[in-house]
Formats: sequence, C-alpha cells, structure tokens
Amino acid sequence: MLKLKSIKKDYKTGDFVQHALKDISVSFRKNEFVAILGPSGSGKTTLLNIIGGLDRYDSGDLIIDGKSTKGFKDKDWDAYRNHAVGFIFQSYNLISHISVLENVEMGMTLSGVSASERRRKALELLDKVGLKNHAYKKPNQLSGGQMQRVAIARALANDPKIILADEPTGALDSKTSTQIMDLIKEIAKDKLVIMVTHNAELAKEYASRIVSMKDGVILDDTDAYDDRNKKSGELVVKKTSMSLLSALKLSFNNIKTKKGRTALTAFASSIGIIGIALILSLSNGFNQEVEEFESNSLAQSPIIIANESVQMDEETLKALNKDSGLEEYTNKKKVYTQYDLSETLIHQNNITEDYVDYLEKMDKDDISGISYMKGTNIQLVDNTNGYHLVNFGSNSSGMSMFPEGDIASKNYDVLAGKLDDEAGLILQVDSKNRASARILKPLGFDGEEVNFSDILDKEFKIPANNDYYIKQGNYYMPATDLEKVYNSDDAITVKIKAIIRGKEDKKVVTNTSSLYYNSALVENVISQNKDSDVVLAQKNADYNVLTHQPFDENTTKDSILGYLGADTLPVAIYIYPKDFETKDNITNYLDDYNKGKDEKDIVQYTDMAGMISSLSGDIMDAITIVLIAFSSISLIVSSIMIGIITYISVLERTKEIGILRSLGARKKDIKRVFNAETFIIGIFSGLLGVVIAYALTFPVNMVIENLSGLAGVAKLNPVHALILILVSLTLTIIGGAIPANMASKKDPVIALRTE
Repeated sequence: MLKLKSIKKDYKTGDFVQHALKDISVSFRKNEFVAILGPSGSGKTTLLNIIGGLDRYDSGDLIIDGKSTKGFKDKDWDAYRNHAVGFIFQSYNLISHISVLENVEMGMTLSGVSASERRRKALELLDKVGLKNHAYKKPNQLSGGQMQRVAIARALANDPKIILADEPTGALDSKTSTQIMDLIKEIAKDKLVIMVTHNAELAKEYASRIVSMKDGVILDDTDAYDDRNKKSGELVVKKTSMSLLSALKLSFNNIKTKKGRTALTAFASSIGIIGIALILSLSNGFNQEVEEFESNSLAQSPIIIANESVQMDEETLKALNKDSGLEEYTNKKKVYTQYDLSETLIHQNNITEDYVDYLEKMDKDDISGISYMKGTNIQLVDNTNGYHLVNFGSNSSGMSMFPEGDIASKNYDVLAGKLDDEAGLILQVDSKNRASARILKPLGFDGEEVNFSDILDKEFKIPANNDYYIKQGNYYMPATDLEKVYNSDDAITVKIKAIIRGKEDKKVVTNTSSLYYNSALVENVISQNKDSDVVLAQKNADYNVLTHQPFDENTTKDSILGYLGADTLPVAIYIYPKDFETKDNITNYLDDYNKGKDEKDIVQYTDMAGMISSLSGDIMDAITIVLIAFSSISLIVSSIMIGIITYISVLERTKEIGILRSLGARKKDIKRVFNAETFIIGIFSGLLGVVIAYALTFPVNMVIENLSGLAGVAKLNPVHALILILVSLTLTIIGGAIPANMASKKDPVIALRTE
C-alpha cells in the first residue's frame, strides 16, 4: 500500500549539503510491523517524516495506495496526515494544557467529527489502552508509559492505515517498553506499522520485517515486498479543518495556564480603552447637559423674525474676527479705510401678508409654539391708591407676549388659575415662587408676600383710544382724568388669569419672573382701537399725530399705527421648535421661502439657539477628538505589545504547532489558533477596559460635582462601550496577525524537535 521510489532528500546549511536520503526505494504491505534500524544520522527519522508527510522529498516519488504524491499540495499532505497516518513519538508530544481525552480527540476534531462521536470514540480508545479512568487528567499527571499509551490512542483515533512510531520506547523503562511494544504489535495485525528504532533486540522480538539503514541508504531488508501489480489512484482522503470554536477552546485552555500574564497583558492593553471610554463618557455627559440646556433654551431663544434681523452665521462671525486684509501694508506711510463689518450683520426684513400666509402653512408637528408680536401698546390702568397708569419703569411696557401652543405645558407648571384662550395676563414666578418687585409694585402689591387669590382677583383696565387720546389741534395727547378713562364702558377689563412657574427640569425658564399678555388680549385691544379717531387721524397724516413730529427711520408711520392699535402686520414673529431636530426642519422651511428672491425681498431670521448649539457642539467635538487622539497612542502601543506577547506565545507553543501539524492541521488552522488567542485577549481587554472605565465614572462624577455642581456628568454610552470592545478586539487581532502568520509557516519537523 506504500511505496518509496528513488527518494532523495538533502539538507543545506550554507555551502554544506547533507545527503540524508540517497535514492531510497522500498515498498510496504498493507498489514505488517516494520522496524527501521540504523545508527544516529542514518536517515531513518527523515525517512519516517517523509512517509508521514511531515517533510518533503527532493526527488523521487512517494506512492500511497498506488497514488503518486508528486502533485500533492499542502492541503493534500495535511489531509493525508490526518486520515491516513498516526504518529507515535518518543517524547509523547501531548499538548500539556488540555486533558488526556481532548488530546485523543484532537485528530478527530481536525477531521470535523461531531463532538459526541469523537468523545465516544476517544473514551473507547482510552479504555483499549487502559486509561479510561484518567481521561480528564492533564498529561503531566500521568507516568511516561501512560502518556505513551495516550499517544497511541491518539494515533488510532482516525483509524489510519499507517502508524509511524519514532523510538516509541526510547524514554521508557524495560517493563513499560514491553507493554508498549505488545500494544503496538497488536495494532500491527490490521495496519501497517513502521517503527524507527536503534534497538536491534526490540526490533527482532516484535517486528515482522526489519529494514536496516546507514548513511541514507538501505543496507538490508529482511522481507522485501514487490508491489508492481498494485492498482493506482485508490487513495482518497478528506479535507481537514479546525473550527473556530475548537481553536478558541484550545487557546483558552492555553491561556488558563498563564492567568497572571494574561491578566496583566489584558490590563495593559485596556489602558487606552479606559482613557477613550472616560473621554467619551465625559463628552457624552457634557453633550447631554448641553443638549438639555439647548432644549430648555428653545423656550427662551426661539427663532425670531423681526423687522431687523441680526446675521449670526459662521461666515459672518469669522469675517468680524478678521482684520481688513491689509496686513502687508502696515509698514507703508499710508492710511487705509477700515469698513465697519458689523453693518453687514443687520438685515431689513419686509414682513408681508404673503410671508405670514407662508408661515401659516408650516408643519405644525414641528412647532411647539408661535407668537405674532404686534406693536400694539398694552396700557394698564390701576385704581389701587388712586387711579394711575401701571408703569414698569425702564422695562419699557414691562410685559411681553406669551407664546402660543404646547410650549406652555412643556415648559411651565400652572400654580393657580388656568391657561386658555381667554384674554388676560400671566404672571411667571421663579423656582422659589418669587416675582420681581419691579413687576409686583407697579401692579399694586407692596407686601413681602401675596396670596395667589389676591393676584388672580386683581382687576386692571385697558383704556379705549377714544377715551384715552384727546385731540389738541392737529395732534393727540393722553388724557389726564384716569378715573373717567378707567370707568368708561369701552375700557377692557383684564385680570391676571394664571400664575406659572418653569418646570424643575427646565433650568433656563425656572429662575426668572415675568409678566405676559396673551394674543387674545392683543386681538381684543386691536378690535377695540383699529377704527378709533387717533388711528384714522394717523392714517391720514404724514407726521406723528402723538408728537406732531415728522417720521424718521426709527419712527415710521406703520410703527405708530401699530402702537395705537391699528390692525397691522406683526413686527416680530417668535417660532418655538419642539426640539433641535424640528428646529432644523423649520429653518429649512424658512430658507426655502428666500430661494430665487432679490436681496430686498429676503426675510431672514435670528437663530440664537442654533448658533449656540453649533459653537458648543463644535467645541465639544474638537476637545473630544484631540483627547481621543492622545489616548489612541496607547492603543497603538497596546497593539504592538499584543504582537510581542503573541510572538512569545508562538515561541512557547512551537512544539504544540508541530503536534497539530502532525495531526493534519493546516497552516490556516495554526493561524486560527493564535488568532483565537488574540481574539480572547482582545475581548477580555476591551471588557476589562470598559468595566474599569465605568467604575471610574463614579469618582470622576464626585470630583466634577464638587468642583462645578454638575451631577452625573460622566455617562458611558452602551453603544460607545460596544464599539470600544470591537476596537480592542480589532487592534489585538491586527497586532497578533504577524506572529500568527509566522506560526503557520513553521516547519513541523523543526517544531516537533523544540523543547
């Protein structure tokens, strides 16, 4: 079944050439026990390695079952060793970090035998060699004879046609040697057993045929065999393959024998992950704080469309921060004009009926509230301690319009009264239920504290224009008899209809107090006054009827009409987005209006919240990127270190590489074993880094809270944690790829000689 035809094998060391085998031709029967005798250096082990496919012949041919091996590729030799050959070595060559049972199973594992089948068969073989009770021990817990029995069981696992034994009793005492030889002789009854030995007595006692060698040639063959009539092409072997799970298990068992080193390696590798995880945790936390602030700020920083808009886009801001661009002329004796770039910040908007109609068609799902600010003067008259106008001093009218929509319910709690469509005033208190004295005193509340009921029951009057403005020649002046104005049937009665407070989680609106009027009240005032005498007079006059002064750029006819209560277009529009995502939808909608229009017809808006968001986001992103870049250096160092550790592991496991190759493992299987080892270390390193980083967020949060008052800033995003684990895994695999590739290319014969 096995024939060597004119086999030659040379080994070159520099200029020196050693002829290990010189034109060897020999044939072997299907069942016989052949002993190859010869002194050291005679070529008998080289011959055995060539027969076993561990080494390659230089010329000639190895014919197995009549099939030539000249065209064999690596995968064919691997499959041949796995299915057709079983090795028994002098030094046993068991893998020390796996059990006896797993050693016996290894060849079947490479063959793709199912776990249950290989377990059953391995236990049967161990029972056959008398070691079933030792199946779950490690090899180093056995005696030499027991280890050799394990090696024999492993050699028989795939039921090979050929058993190759290299000095199988060389490391055993005489009694144990006899037991092993009896076992091998029993095997030879139905298999071809080729044993290399230098013990002539042992060979004569047990072998059925003795082939003597010296200096790379066969000197004698006691029972030569002629196979010229043997049919060719009968050898069929299956492809071998080690599964990823098997590789992981093998590497994990090896790692368990080096727990301390593995732990230190994983910790060192995780330092970069820890740094990046902490940076991302802080960045994530600060971004959440910024987003919360931004979300809250939408209630105070809506998108504003006014008669004049301020351009705060990035390009304009950059332009303001640049010099005139004439730096190269600074040494010349000339003075150059510097233009005020701030003039470019102001844009005059022309808010038209068409534009207001366009806004009405906006997607209401994007809007939390919208207010159309009219220039109408809301003038309150109070009768507390005499009739007088409510004057809020330097705070202009002291009031502003309350936004419409669900922004109220999202940002405010109603402490008393109710928010509805009824015309009225709204008082906002701060987080401690305080309202500014600047607001309370003009409203007639002088005490240190005021009951809600007193505030809600308080009545004010808004005088009608025809009662309040008295004509004096060609202009109008305010009435002095406020009692008459107050008690006029045309005066509008108004109350504070609700007391509100910013929600606790809305910090931007929580710590302020204000007085608002709603749009319903404005509409009542306009309805009352739009056809009043003073409004009609102002429409027909080309001067200010209140001051008898001509109009100018600050005081226009439209602004005076709006002030007097004429039904005019809004002077400002406040749009409150639901969140920053919908804010972008709104700004895109507003931008669409301006497409294709002349500069004078463009209506621009002020998006202060968007500018703050952009600046804060860019700053946080820049800081995060810089810090991650620094931390990434340690990741690169970790990757190099993993490569070094894997290389050390390759050196330590060189003999294991040889054992696996002798069992039929492919080069890619060897590579997979070491990639599996780096995979395990990478996963462990990433998990360790993430866990340590998460644990560190607690003291980091305590320090930040003590320094800044911000609680729970460092927050590790689970997605970031998963990504970092994958990064750790990827880098360790990359770091271990070169050593793993080196391991796969090791010569199995040389590897088996390594101690």
